[in-house]
Amino acid sequence: MNVRRRLIPAAAVAAATALGIGTLSACSGGTAVAANTSKFDVVASFYPMAFLAERIGGEHVNVTTLTSPGQEPHDLEISPRQIASLEESDAVLYLKGLQPSVDDAVAQSPVDVKIDAASLTSLEEHGTEVGGHAAEHDDSHAGEHEETGKDPHLWLDPVRYAQVAEGVGKAFGKADPEHAADYEKNTAALVKQLNGLNTEFANGLADTKSKVFITTHAAFGYLAERYGLTEEAVAGLDPEAEPSGARIRDLEEMARADGVTTVFYETLVSDKTAKTVAGDAGLRTDVLDPLEGITDQSRGKDYFAVQRANLKALQQALGAK
Repeated sequence: MNVRRRLIPAAAVAAATALGIGTLSACSGGTAVAANTSKFDVVASFYPMAFLAERIGGEHVNVTTLTSPGQEPHDLEISPRQIASLEESDAVLYLKGLQPSVDDAVAQSPVDVKIDAASLTSLEEHGTEVGGHAAEHDDSHAGEHEETGKDPHLWLDPVRYAQVAEGVGKAFGKADPEHAADYEKNTAALVKQLNGLNTEFANGLADTKSKVFITTHAAFGYLAERYGLTEEAVAGLDPEAEPSGARIRDLEEMARADGVTTVFYETLVSDKTAKTVAGDAGLRTDVLDPLEGITDQSRGKDYFAVQRANLKALQQALGAK
C-alpha cells in the first residue's frame, strides 16, 4: 500500500551486500519480509503482535514478523534486511521494552505509524518480587526492562491484551481510513473472544487447592495477578538465567509449605533448570507457554489454543476442584 517508497539507508544496503543478501524479500530464520504490497503493510516485532495485526487487519493487511517461530524474542538481533523492511512498511507494531534491538531500529526508522503496545495499557513491575516473594535473578537481559522497570509480558493477561487490541484497531483505522470500519469490526470480534477467555480463566481457577505455581521464567505476573494466584519464578524476567543455590532452597521450602506440585518451563527454553528444581523437591514438571512464538512443539496453533492449554496445565497443577 505504501505509495511513496522510502529510500533504504545506504548502510543497510551495504551491510546486506556484504552479507551476500541478494534481495530484501526474506529475513533471517525464514521469516518473510515483504513491503510495498498493495495492502496495508505491517511489520510486527514478535508473535503476540503479529497475531493482533492479522486478526484486526484481516484481508486488508500484509503482516510480516521480525522474530522467527522458535526464536527466543528476548535474544533477537535485528538484521540489515529487517531494518530495510521497516523502512518500506506502512506501520510497525511492537512492544517497547521487550526487544532492545527492535526498539533501537524503530526509533531510527522513518516509518510513519509506530504502534507501541506498551503504551496502550498499564504496565507494572514483576519478576524481582512476584506475589510478595523476592526472586533473585541475573540481569544479563536487564536492558529489556531497566529503562522502565516494567514487566512487558502483558499479552498473557487477556484483559490487558484486549486493551492493546482496541488501541491497535484505532491506530489501523487512523492510518488506513478506507478500511477503518472493517478494522473496528474485527477488533470488536477479537475483544469479545478475549473477554470470553478471561471468563474461562476466572471460572477455571476460582476454586483450587493451591494458589502458588513455580515457573522458570517470570512471564506470568500479569496472569497471576488477574486470577488471584502467586507466581514464584526460579530466575526472574530472564528466561535463561541460572538460579542461585539459595533461591532453589527457598523454592523447595515454599513448595512444601504451599502445596506446590509442579515446576513449569517453557517451550522455547531448555527444561534443565525446571528439572533440577523439581528433582530436588520431588515435584513434577510441565509446560506453561509464555506464547512468545508458535512452533510445532506448541500445545495449539494460535494464541487462544495455547492459552487454553495453559489454563488446563494450571488447573491440574493447582488442584482445581
